[in-house]
Amino acid sequence: MTVLNDTSPTAPAVSGPRRERTRGGGLGRYVLIRFLLIFPTVFILVTLVFFLMRVVGNPITAAVGGRLTPAQLQERLHAAGYDRPIIVQYGEYLGQLARGDFGTTLTDHQKIIDILLTYGGATIELVFYALIVALIVGIPLGMLAAYVRDRWPDVILRVFAIFTYATPVFFAGLLLKLVFSVWLGWLPLGGRASTRIELALGGIPNPTGIYIIDALRTGNPTIITDVLAHAVMPALALGLITGGVFLRLVRTNVIGTLGADYIDAARSRGVSEIKLVRAHALKPALIPIITVMGLQIAMLLGGSVLTETTFGWRGLGFELQQYLSARDFVAVQGIVALLAVIVAVTNFIVDIVAAFIDPRVRY
Repeated sequence: MTVLNDTSPTAPAVSGPRRERTRGGGLGRYVLIRFLLIFPTVFILVTLVFFLMRVVGNPITAAVGGRLTPAQLQERLHAAGYDRPIIVQYGEYLGQLARGDFGTTLTDHQKIIDILLTYGGATIELVFYALIVALIVGIPLGMLAAYVRDRWPDVILRVFAIFTYATPVFFAGLLLKLVFSVWLGWLPLGGRASTRIELALGGIPNPTGIYIIDALRTGNPTIITDVLAHAVMPALALGLITGGVFLRLVRTNVIGTLGADYIDAARSRGVSEIKLVRAHALKPALIPIITVMGLQIAMLLGGSVLTETTFGWRGLGFELQQYLSARDFVAVQGIVALLAVIVAVTNFIVDIVAAFIDPRVRY
């Protein structure tokens, strides 16, 4: 009987790839690593925010220092612990975060977590609308730009992508308001809904804070139409930024895929160019979009601050701007820490989805 050993010619062909795959990990190891990366990401972000907030002084002096006597100010500082060494304050802050306590605002004494529960739904709704706009704009136009590569429609689309990405979101918002509200009168100037509709939505049992869901629960077409009309311009202002990114990503990847051997083989069999783009080149081109979607959601959350302020959209971004104006740095610090957690968890989810779609991501 012949026994195969490690020097046998057939042994490396069987055992080598298995050992390599074991070392490379797999989906379970990839998920674990990506999950563990959430903690250093959040740690770095909250650390930066904590020390940057202290550069201008302590939060109490910044928020209410001018309205208190020196004795009252010192008493408030001592009660809050801001007269202790900064490293001690930092340690206590990390301990609070570990317990899920993001702090209490100085100006209106609200728990940061309550602010999230009250206004987080509005920001989630806006980001969702903007992401839909980005996908609707980016994917079809990116496919079209790849199909008409280096012709004048492609040039126009590339300029459009650069223009949308480079335009400040507040300028885009003001321009949209000028055209569609002031000149044409088609859409409302701002807010999430008309006053009458907001009162109706507030009166339904167990409101979610996401107006479109609450409007659909009522089953009233007038309420649904009003909510969607108020969402059009904020979604366009915020979504077109990411739409420009998606357009260029899809175009670049579809062009690269169209040069692959299997595309040439399909073309030689007489498959039309439109079908090649739609049926064969699109799916591989969507993988980079899913991969970078977590970063784009982070950008959308950042852009929501200016968008919500421009359109009076009462979400986390709007509240963050209000607390910045009031110099309530405890509130700013807590809201930013919450957003950091949301961004890190979102990136984790997107990475897992990308790993399921493209197994190459796992190794």
